[in-house]
Amino acid sequence: MTPERITVVGAGAWGTTLAALLARNGYAVRLWVRESEIVDAIRRQHENSRFLPGVTLPENLYATADMDDAAAEATLLVMATPSRWLRAAARACAGALRAPVPVVSVTKGLEIETGKRMSEVILEELPHTPAIAALSGPNLAPEIARGLPAATTIASADAGLAARAQRAFSAPHFRPYTGSDIVGLEVCGAMKNVIALAAGICEGLGFGHNAAAALLTRSMAEIARLVRRLGGQPDTVAGLSGIGDLIATCMSPISRNHRVGLALGRGQDARAALGDSGQVAEGVPTTEAVVRLARRLGVDLPICEQVYAILFDGRPAADAVRALMTRDPKSETFLG
Repeated sequence: MTPERITVVGAGAWGTTLAALLARNGYAVRLWVRESEIVDAIRRQHENSRFLPGVTLPENLYATADMDDAAAEATLLVMATPSRWLRAAARACAGALRAPVPVVSVTKGLEIETGKRMSEVILEELPHTPAIAALSGPNLAPEIARGLPAATTIASADAGLAARAQRAFSAPHFRPYTGSDIVGLEVCGAMKNVIALAAGICEGLGFGHNAAAALLTRSMAEIARLVRRLGGQPDTVAGLSGIGDLIATCMSPISRNHRVGLALGRGQDARAALGDSGQVAEGVPTTEAVVRLARRLGVDLPICEQVYAILFDGRPAADAVRALMTRDPKSETFLG
């Protein structure tokens, strides 16, 4: 057994999947869970039946609803809550940790009020953290939980932490790569959820593969534009956290954001579509955050703008598509 003691904060499908992976790798893992009934289910039945049904969790995975119990002895912190709760969770960790520890963020999104990336939010609440990394890629939790092959990227300005996290998360079915562009990785991870809504909308409207291919390609240009404006590397969009995650999230029927978009395209309003999703669809709050940020920075994101109009202005999906297709003619450039 390694002396590494890892705390995973957040027991949704993704947090539970990664906690189980780490526990199977032999690490001492504590999973902080908000809901006491899920704690009981994990302890007694070794299953998170609410967010990851049908997956047997390892017996050495320890679940608790007490943050002090979860985080006090941690040597590595993994933040896995939905984006809207991340700041409060990080603040709770600050009060529980006995000493500053490195952090790996696996949450995808931007903070609505500030437009900040998840690592920026964490560092504001845990300012003494010695290093921070972010993990993102084409990672649909139910597949990884079942042991199906997948890859991901871990980005950090601290190469030592990136390598340390790579070792921790590596498994025969899960292959992490490392990188240094945490800005690009986090922007890609946030914006792909917005595009997944758009992909679902297109499918719900009955469009074909041509439309889907055009959407993914032009969305890459939008993502690269914002990545560059925020100081990241546009080439990151061509990697696992960019096009890789876009393909998985936009095309898979198990993607929550795709399912919500599908309902919107079939004529449901946003409230009804979200009610049918069953779990948090990060693309909805992220659409608001991305559009607010892009407007403030003067970055042109026409696809994201139309998703925003559908979600928050009540614009019919067919009208939004028409607006995109009848924009002024342009030449094709990756950042144009």
